[in-house]
Parts: sequence; C-alpha cells; structure tokens
Amino acid sequence: MDRQGQARAQHLVKIAPWRYAGAMADLSLSHLAVPGARIAVRVTPKASRTRITQGDDGSVRAYVTVPPADGKANIAVQGLLAKALGVPKSRLTLTKGHKARDKLFTISEA
Repeated sequence: MDRQGQARAQHLVKIAPWRYAGAMADLSLSHLAVPGARIAVRVTPKASRTRITQGDDGSVRAYVTVPPADGKANIAVQGLLAKALGVPKSRLTLTKGHKARDKLFTISEA
C-alpha cells in the first residue's frame, strides 16, 4: 500500500473504527449468543486484516486493524464480535480487559 493509501486508511480509522469492524466477520458464532453468556476473546490489534476465528479448543481470537489507543480496538472488537454473534452491539458489554489483550464480553438480555 502506498503512502496515500495508508493515509486514507488511517483517516478512516480516526473517523469511525466501528463502521469497518464488522466488515470481515467470516465466522458465525451465533450458537454462543445466549443472554448472560460470557465470551473470552484474545485480541490482536494492528493486524493486517480484520477477522475473527475460533480454535479447536473453542477459544475465540479477534484480529483488528485499528491500534489499541483510546479504546478504538475495543470498539472494533465489539462490532466484529456482535456481527459474528448476530446480536446488536448494544447487547455486548466489555466486562474485563479494557486495557489487556484478553477480554471478557457479556451478552445482556434483549
């Protein structure tokens, strides 16, 4: 990516990182979308592309392209996870890990 493309990408991140967070939720986690459920997620910020994966052991990993500054990565992960679960972002609450790579999200009642 040339400098102009990088500048545009950084500009998009500054404007609204949550808009682009759900763009590549290629994994359906709808079976986990139960009210009251707690979902542990390992986050990799500044990844080359946005995606979410689930390992053989059931662990969920989220890769987001935004940096972890000012909670931008948390917002991006929330949007990505909401899209993969098939629930609105407003139903996901970050319970633990506001400044850590290992996060715990809780799904609230409708």
